[in-house]
Amino acid sequence: MYPLLCWDKHLAATADLHHITNWTKVEERLNHWAKQKFVLVTGGLGYIGSHTITELVKGENENVLILDNMDNSKITSMNRVKYITQKPMNFAFHQVDIKNSSEFERVIFQQYNGRIKSVIHFAALKAVGESVAKPLEYYNNNVGSTIKMLMLMRKYGVNTLVFSSSATVYGDNPLSDEHSEIQPTNPYGQTKAMVEQIMKDYAASNPEAKMIALRYFNPIGAHESGLIGEDPNDIPNNLMPYIQKVASGHLPHLRVFGNDYETPDGTGVRDYIHVTDLAKGHIAALKKKDKLQGFEAFNLGTGQGTTVLQMKDAFEKASGVKIKFEINPRRPGDVRQTLAIPNKANLVLNWKTELTVEEACRDSWKWVKLNPNGFQ
Repeated sequence: MYPLLCWDKHLAATADLHHITNWTKVEERLNHWAKQKFVLVTGGLGYIGSHTITELVKGENENVLILDNMDNSKITSMNRVKYITQKPMNFAFHQVDIKNSSEFERVIFQQYNGRIKSVIHFAALKAVGESVAKPLEYYNNNVGSTIKMLMLMRKYGVNTLVFSSSATVYGDNPLSDEHSEIQPTNPYGQTKAMVEQIMKDYAASNPEAKMIALRYFNPIGAHESGLIGEDPNDIPNNLMPYIQKVASGHLPHLRVFGNDYETPDGTGVRDYIHVTDLAKGHIAALKKKDKLQGFEAFNLGTGQGTTVLQMKDAFEKASGVKIKFEINPRRPGDVRQTLAIPNKANLVLNWKTELTVEEACRDSWKWVKLNPNGFQ
């Protein structure tokens, strides 16, 4: 049975198959598992994906079908999630690149035909600077592969998509709600805006489609256990993982880009959201999907701003580690402030953030202490 091979390969570490003697019970459990319905999670072993599958399984007892090409993730992440949830039978995993549409269809949609309830779509390239240097790669990966996936969803009757969008669709807007102008200023943001438009057009053509775009602001933090967190392959582009690299001794100092903005300390202001709160936003969207129609977009943020130096200070307080920093000129494209108005998600999804920047720094520091070199 092919699902057994998939299950055996990636769950042996936690299920301890080598010591099982009653294989009849194992077969019964696997036959039961083979009939379960799944939430398909693309890019499910990445930073936000791993925290979301944790909440889906531990909090909601969902079965998750994880797809990841492993370009920016490690299998250790899934093994850690299994340990956190203590529900290894709720996971299925396939290493597939969704740009390969024939393999994507064969391995996922054909094998699990009739068993995929909904899709949460994280798989994407996500560095703003890189998108400027490699726009074709970003449009091909982020937009092209999503179109292929939507066509497969339509073919196999999967009607619900929760999409990992971004506040970058708002461009240079200091305070945004879902009615604010869509005006991205870089190719990465353009790919998110384009996918949202495709989702909107598809929903208009299919009355059964439920297309939900979650516009993230600035995810930070790690799971409270310290077992999963953000582990970028290269020098980080985002503030918190950069601070983590400085705290662990991998980078000499934090580079602060600009201290002449009109803000409390001259550094840029962002809306930082704990990754666990963000993960729970996806669960809230799935729970409310039957009350939603067509295309809907939601801001996921706190509505509160934190400057770069305030974040540095909060991490120092949580960790007891001094974070050296130097001031650099502003980067092209950086803006003074980006804040969410999250009222729609609060009211419609019954979701709001619960964790603070200080708690995010605490959890990030625990992740760094337990994993100074990231996932191994």
